[in-house]
Amino acid sequence: MLSADRMRTQLDNARRHLDTARSHTGRVATATGTAAATTGLFTTAVMGESLLATLAATGLGLLVLPTHKARQPEPEKVIERTADGGMLVYTPPAPPSHQGRTAAVLYTTPGVGLVGVLLAEWIVPGFHWGEALAVALWSAGTWILRPARRARHMLVPPLPPLAKTDDLVVQEEPQLYSHPAAQWWAERVAIEGGAAPTTVLEDIEKTGDTAMRAIIRSAIPGEPVPEVSVRRLSALMDVPQELITVGPVPGRGASVQLLTVGRSDAAALDPATLWAERIAPLAMPGASITAINFGSMNLSKEDA
Repeated sequence: MLSADRMRTQLDNARRHLDTARSHTGRVATATGTAAATTGLFTTAVMGESLLATLAATGLGLLVLPTHKARQPEPEKVIERTADGGMLVYTPPAPPSHQGRTAAVLYTTPGVGLVGVLLAEWIVPGFHWGEALAVALWSAGTWILRPARRARHMLVPPLPPLAKTDDLVVQEEPQLYSHPAAQWWAERVAIEGGAAPTTVLEDIEKTGDTAMRAIIRSAIPGEPVPEVSVRRLSALMDVPQELITVGPVPGRGASVQLLTVGRSDAAALDPATLWAERIAPLAMPGASITAINFGSMNLSKEDA
């Protein structure tokens, strides 16, 4: 069953289509009248048919013109005294609406004007420049001013045109996070029931072609980062578990955690970075390498 709003929308669309059809019909009638008047400049062979067609079209249009929708003046009550001394109060019929009469006159203007031009061509035989000017003025005035259409819209105002969806600028939903990884984390990991609910990913840094590190922060101030499931992160990112570590941030509290993914390029060459990013967070949090000595160990069979 159609709702009231949907039914109203369909009725409005039907009214718009009908108004468009009337507009096209008016254009065709104007073009036909111009052709008949132009033909009358040279011959009167079809003058009778042209006059009858013009009168019929104007009369039919006047019959269907909704003059009953014109604004009616408010009738005044009349009080009369009867012969027996009583009072008679009645409301007389409303006088014809000025708006309705104006619309009717405006509607018949093109038809009456065309009839006048045709009669002039019939009375004055042969081509005459005055008749040609009258044809041009009638055609241009009717095509531009459209009196019949204005008369109808005076009685029934047209509906506003539909908004053109092609001209509308569709604005994309703004991203809450500037970094794509942070947005992905918020949509896939930090959701309720996710691998790290109520958390935010920030300070994202790429450390290699397939490696990164970032800070996991609790979205609730003063609360620690919940237990992060490395196994679920591995499944979400399709990265081996041994390449994902979650540990404390040196010098910070439990409200933040350090996340590393992949094997950074620096870690493959720098032992200090390897210790800080891969070993210390899990084995010795807070410990750092202060010096590195390179050398070789030659063990004898007795030492072995």
